[in-house]
Amino acid sequence: MLDRNAFLHVVQHAPLVSMDLLVAHQDQLLMGRRINEPARGSWFVPGGRIRKNETLKQAFERLCQAELGLTLALDQARLVGAFTHHYDSNFADAPGITTHYVVLAYQLPRGCVDPALTTLPPDQHDSYAWIGPQHEELPVHPNSGAYFDVLLPSP
Repeated sequence: MLDRNAFLHVVQHAPLVSMDLLVAHQDQLLMGRRINEPARGSWFVPGGRIRKNETLKQAFERLCQAELGLTLALDQARLVGAFTHHYDSNFADAPGITTHYVVLAYQLPRGCVDPALTTLPPDQHDSYAWIGPQHEELPVHPNSGAYFDVLLPSP
């Protein structure tokens, strides 16, 4: 892992690569209200950065465990596509530094998360909800809201 200053330098000068985990229930997606920047306070799908030298399989398994408390294999999910996410802020809240992600979005199997949402980790999100495409009452981040337009049937 890079120290804070080195990572901020990377964020300032290069895109990051991450995975988003799309969990559907009926016509809704699982989203959590983000604790950290970028996008603090927005409702966002679970996911995270891919680490240096980590395979897609390893990243998927780590993120499923860390973000959802699940043990899933990459072949249980469907690659929905690659997306570009831009943010006006950064993890350190340093002025003038934006964040750029290249995101691989994977749809997880239906039923993999308890619809009651009682067992999800609190590390990255302070609350969770099933959110549908008509979400005007909640501050869903546009990067997560865009997934409603491309979501495919579950594997």
